Amino acid sequence: MNHVHDVLGVGIGPFNLSLAALAEPVSDLSVAFLDTKPEFSWHAGLLIEGTTLQVPFLADLVTMIDPTSRWSFLSYLREHERLFPFYFAEKFHISRREYDDYCRWVADSLPSCHFGRHVTAVRWDDAEQVFHVQAEDVRTARRESWAARTVVLGVGTEPVVPEALRGLPDKEAFHASSYLERRESLRDAEDVTVIGSGQSGAEVMLDLLRGRESTGRRLRWLTRSPAFAPMEYSKLGLEHFTPDYTRYFHSLPQPTRDRLVPTQWQLYKAGSAGTLAAIHDELYESSVGGQPPDVRLMPNVAVTGAERTADGIELACRHVEQDRAFDVRTERVVLATGYAAHRPACLDPLADFVDRDEHGRYRVDDEYRVALSGEIEGRLYVQNAEMHSHGVGAPDLGLGAHRSAVILNSVTGREVYPLPRRTAFTTFGVG
Repeated sequence: MNHVHDVLGVGIGPFNLSLAALAEPVSDLSVAFLDTKPEFSWHAGLLIEGTTLQVPFLADLVTMIDPTSRWSFLSYLREHERLFPFYFAEKFHISRREYDDYCRWVADSLPSCHFGRHVTAVRWDDAEQVFHVQAEDVRTARRESWAARTVVLGVGTEPVVPEALRGLPDKEAFHASSYLERRESLRDAEDVTVIGSGQSGAEVMLDLLRGRESTGRRLRWLTRSPAFAPMEYSKLGLEHFTPDYTRYFHSLPQPTRDRLVPTQWQLYKAGSAGTLAAIHDELYESSVGGQPPDVRLMPNVAVTGAERTADGIELACRHVEQDRAFDVRTERVVLATGYAAHRPACLDPLADFVDRDEHGRYRVDDEYRVALSGEIEGRLYVQNAEMHSHGVGAPDLGLGAHRSAVILNSVTGREVYPLPRRTAFTTFGVG
């Protein structure tokens, strides 16, 4: 049998990379992490110049659990002789580009991270009491077999295209996740529509506004949300992104959780106040001289259908509050319609053993362990596929290190990393 790893991670995004970084100094723990990509990359299509993280630089891979770690963002700056420039820059929120470069530095430095490995199947071997993970080297097509007692899924999320917008020509309508790759295709379009008012939609809209003078194009921004509202960023509001709130949310009945998450859209689906302010500034400047810009911002608009016509793309829309239908004709559509948890095909061999709820979602305990049937003694954990069980903090970078530490403590059965007992001033429940 191959060497048996204590932990094998499938996918190397920021969250499994955090787990790899925190596991590195644990000498009695054997870990490996596999990813299909040839190298680390994070939302490459949205690394628009000038965009920043919505969380402080302290929300790196390790600092909120171990600020002395060699894999902290400050260590990255020291390694690249950039500590003094960063000190003088006085930046609390770093650029997306710099965060991507920081993560790439960590991934390239950790021997446990293996890129160019496409995981095709995860199977349980009852005789050997291990998971066998089948992978293919994407460069050589050579098949590999890895063995582990614990598997951690960090396959991330995938772009969501609402059913009403599927079937549009790919050259004329695309998800914002590939915006930078496709931006050139918008240059000759006279009419562009952005759908979705989260941070990605706001960043795309701002970028299009800044390039509008050279193109003269008409721009339109549609969202079914009731307003182009900023992300909740008050100090007490941010306490929803603490382990205290995560524990409280997990203690609630599932029907209550399902009702609660959609009401919290400003905690995780809105744009930053700074980006929205910059959009307003662009609109204001372009209105100097009395000529209003040919730009329409419309909240409360649900897109109910779309089709390609001889004149371009026709969107069937409905104003939610007025309950009035209308059509929009446009040449290009950028879909800033969000992401959803990815259900990896590699888990198909375990389909009969993974316990799911009535909506097909993993049942996840408070240590991020997925419920498996009693026939499997191995452990399966998940990162960023548990908003339904752990709340709006699941995709938040600021909670990534804490979740990794919880998983490591659970896997080892000891307190590898001490966890804070209280992280919020707010008391979320009565006991």
